[in-house]
Amino acid sequence: MLRSEVTGRVLEIRYREGDAVPAGAVVARLDDADAQARLRSKRGEIDMLEAQIREQEERIQLVESTWRRDVSAQAAELSRAQSAADLAERTLTRERQLRDRGVISAQALDDARARRDQAQSELTRAREVLARAEAEERTITVARTELDTLRARRELAHAQLHELELEQSKFEIHAPATDTVVQTQFIWPAELARPGTAILSVLDPLDKYVEIYVPVPDLARVRLGQRVEIELDSRPGERVSGEIAFIADRANFTPEKIETRSDRLGQVYRAKVKILEGVERFQPGTEGNVYLASERGDGKAR
Repeated sequence: MLRSEVTGRVLEIRYREGDAVPAGAVVARLDDADAQARLRSKRGEIDMLEAQIREQEERIQLVESTWRRDVSAQAAELSRAQSAADLAERTLTRERQLRDRGVISAQALDDARARRDQAQSELTRAREVLARAEAEERTITVARTELDTLRARRELAHAQLHELELEQSKFEIHAPATDTVVQTQFIWPAELARPGTAILSVLDPLDKYVEIYVPVPDLARVRLGQRVEIELDSRPGERVSGEIAFIADRANFTPEKIETRSDRLGQVYRAKVKILEGVERFQPGTEGNVYLASERGDGKAR
């Protein structure tokens, strides 16, 4: 039974009742305009995210390279200011010693002190500038977090796209992976199909079986793999070989209450007979007899 898995208006049924259907063929198409629109929208969203990711990556690369240059320049400036401050401090120490010996004037000492104070001020400023430059690394961290968010959104969008593509593929109803024949058409073009709506029933001409019901008293004489003979009502006297391929593990047509031995003996077990020859002569629904050794029971081909 081929059923729709989505909701859509039937556009085309390519095979009619009795037609041979190649393995995997598209047997029907539903209107997928809405699904195609969602696919286009999602692909556009992914393209936009890809552009944003490339832009963010370029921005991070630019900001990071600029930041490294600034930090390097400010570190060099700090080193220069530190050297100047050290020199000014040593100079002031020498000027004090010379002033104590009366070699230089008080004015010269004051000038050396002023140069030392200025060098210290420049050193402090250089440290502050370097600290501010290093703090700019937070901007890069924030930008990288934004990039990770964009990449996560892209991954989610790709997953959603895959789901949409899978859904869109369901607007084409495919035949099984074996050659079949259409048995019944359940829906026609322009009708609305919903999830679970039957489209066509198809049958593998070589995959048929006879269904029988074995009474409890006869169950001991039936076993898997047992050879049997099948006789169709339409061909009396002609028998073909079969084999017991399945026996149910619980009884069918069980009474609501089982109180006596006769109730238990009234139950039957469903079984399937594999047809070993002449499969083409068995039409679905054909009735006949199945012979188990010297016993016989009614059966119906399916």
